[in-house]
Amino acid sequence: MELLEKTLAEGKTNFVLIGEAGCGKSEIALNLAKVLHELSGKTVHLFDMDMTKPLFRSRDLLNCEELSGVTIHFEEQFFDAPTIVGGVRELLKDPDSLVVMDVGGDDIGARAIGGFMAAADRNSLYVMYVLNYYRPFCQDIDHIDQFLREILTVSHLGTEDIHFIDNPNIGISTTENEVVEGAKRMDELVSKYKPIEMVMVRNELEEAVRAKLQGTILFPVQLYLTYDWLKPDMA
Repeated sequence: MELLEKTLAEGKTNFVLIGEAGCGKSEIALNLAKVLHELSGKTVHLFDMDMTKPLFRSRDLLNCEELSGVTIHFEEQFFDAPTIVGGVRELLKDPDSLVVMDVGGDDIGARAIGGFMAAADRNSLYVMYVLNYYRPFCQDIDHIDQFLREILTVSHLGTEDIHFIDNPNIGISTTENEVVEGAKRMDELVSKYKPIEMVMVRNELEEAVRAKLQGTILFPVQLYLTYDWLKPDMA
């Protein structure tokens, strides 16, 4: 967790997760919020900004004891009607609050963050672009570049404000070899333009992956959003 400790020491208080649908932002957001609470001792405010998603939502963990140091902010959703969460601007401007924003992965979500970014001190922002080689849209550097340009246009940020993190997984059945292979392929694809700062890996695979990706900063992830009907032992 040295990277996050360094980031907090630099005065970063607002962590924004962007990336296209299916890359794993919501799972990472929950784990990130938990670790930020453990490192800082502060309550972390997690804003579920996925405006139309019915599954794999941060809000589904409201009563999780392990996340007792995380306050999840969301708006109730009626069918697939878009929702906007209140209270974002106030907390983004509060230097004593830690905020994690799980932003929707489509063009609507990209545009929705524009107004919120204007409310925050740019120096307080740590914007994390989540990549995942096992999603088709992340295997094309032109597509990655196009999505990133849309984000930069509406948020008034520069490329220097974006931090690449990699989440090489295909779901709960992901093996250590798939993590390693996905991480290497993504590194080959984007590192000539911008380095990947962290690779996400499921807790139980961390030790094996670390031995194969020496020198890579790993972020161990617990799967909170894997529903019972997706677990092998529930089949």
